[in-house]
Amino acid sequence: MRGIAIILEGGGRGQATKAALRQGMDAFLRPLKQAARAKALHWRLVCCGSRRETFRKFEYSTGNGEDMVVLLVDAEGPVVERPREHLHSRDGWDLNFASSDSVHLMVQTMEAWIVSDSDALSRYYGQGFNRAALPRTENLESVSKLDVERSLRQATEHTQKGRYQKIRHARDLLGMINVEETKRRCRHCAPLFHVLGQLIEETD
Repeated sequence: MRGIAIILEGGGRGQATKAALRQGMDAFLRPLKQAARAKALHWRLVCCGSRRETFRKFEYSTGNGEDMVVLLVDAEGPVVERPREHLHSRDGWDLNFASSDSVHLMVQTMEAWIVSDSDALSRYYGQGFNRAALPRTENLESVSKLDVERSLRQATEHTQKGRYQKIRHARDLLGMINVEETKRRCRHCAPLFHVLGQLIEETD
């Protein structure tokens, strides 16, 4: 294995917005990136915009090199199956060409990872931030995508930075949130770190 390539949903259509999301997710995954670099492994994170383009890029990239290629997309709803089966049921994607370890979900949406750390949100938005508007449940994956996004808007609408906007704010927030808190409250986040961490550790 030469390295790791993560094929990520999101970032819109523009190169600048894709670059912003890539920087944010790079910061969130910093422990893995540092471990990979310590083993002289390449680290590549590709933001693909639309959901369909993300699947197409993952399909094309898998098996076309010596990198471990990983898919990371929103679940868009509750998850009761393994990630590959969930995406087949919901989106009709045939992922039999990929190993189960290479398919990962942000449940139900990336914003669930962001709201997992209310302290980081409070530091970022400052005065006017309404912590009480955020979901209090420990299991954030049980909260619908619409409710997560609504709570984030309500928590931030009276702050100096203004209402949460993914393109403007996600890059900074992903670099600030406590990864351990995210893994605790969003159980599908932990396997991403475990699988890639173990793979990196076992690389000679």
